[in-house]
Amino acid sequence: MRIGVVAENPIERVLLAAGVLPTPLLETLQAMLLARSLVVASKLGVFEGLASEPLTSRQLAEAIGTDPRATAKLLNALVGARYLRHRHGRYRLTRAARRWLLARSRQSLHDNMLFRFLEWDLLDGVESFVRSGDPLEVHRNIDPEGWNVYQRGMRSLASLSADEVARRLPVPKDATTMLDIGGSHGYYAVCLCRHHPGLRATILDLPRAVEHAAPILAEENMGERVVHWAGDALKEDLGEETWDLVFICNLVHHFDDETNRALACRVARALRPRGAFAILEPVRPESPESGGQTGALLDLYFALTSDSGTWSLDEMADWQRQAGLEPRKPIHLRSLPGQAIQIAVKRGKRSGPAAARS
Repeated sequence: MRIGVVAENPIERVLLAAGVLPTPLLETLQAMLLARSLVVASKLGVFEGLASEPLTSRQLAEAIGTDPRATAKLLNALVGARYLRHRHGRYRLTRAARRWLLARSRQSLHDNMLFRFLEWDLLDGVESFVRSGDPLEVHRNIDPEGWNVYQRGMRSLASLSADEVARRLPVPKDATTMLDIGGSHGYYAVCLCRHHPGLRATILDLPRAVEHAAPILAEENMGERVVHWAGDALKEDLGEETWDLVFICNLVHHFDDETNRALACRVARALRPRGAFAILEPVRPESPESGGQTGALLDLYFALTSDSGTWSLDEMADWQRQAGLEPRKPIHLRSLPGQAIQIAVKRGKRSGPAAARS
């Protein structure tokens, strides 16, 4: 997936193909204005204000408490970006805006848009990071309000792929116990438990994360089937032959290679025979030439904000293999291009009630 300049008419297509358009200008100033327009519109309630009926810019401004003239400028920018349509003086939502930007949409990215405000400030650190190599360590420095915005933003993002993960992840037959490491809001565990009625999940995350994620999980009404465990995954005893499934999503990019290898060994010990270890991550390209734009940008982003960066599927499989597990063919997500699940299974024969039922 690539983000870049898109021609809007035949002349622009010719100029773009000829390489004479100033693409760095378009991919910086215009890109920044587009991004800021979307997140500000989400924060101010522009999309919610247009959810029921088309409105003029003045009507919308009165409804959301903004300046009419400035609101019209913002709405026109969103028309140009194809999130709104304009007809007979009134603005209405496009299908894309209804699907992704309304707070009540099942696939809403509303809360994730609000998280962009925090990320906007984080990106000021790119120059310092490149000069010094020192990451920002955002998870250690985030304030309480930031934790709340972060958790809701991550829950919003999970809505894009959690259903697909629940459908396609090969959960061991008759599995009853799942450990979700770093799962915070718990939506992946919730969807997996709903898809597998006999499964119960425990979500292990930092105490500060659990504090702000617990109300989000409570909204799913899963009761004792999905619960939190406040602790540090790098320090807690994960048990021995305790779990049928260990799931880690968007976490290993925060750890270096040595830490991830040690964690994989502890996960392998904690798995029951024939249990599965699944790592869901944005995948780092095997080489700069073959990887595409999104993978390379995410690698930079996670290197900036933590101790590491993204990993290749081969690297993740190697952690699992070294831990004594058998890596399986990865699952590339359709709902989130560039992300994949690397799965490995623990050797051995199942025992106990689960084996008796199989």
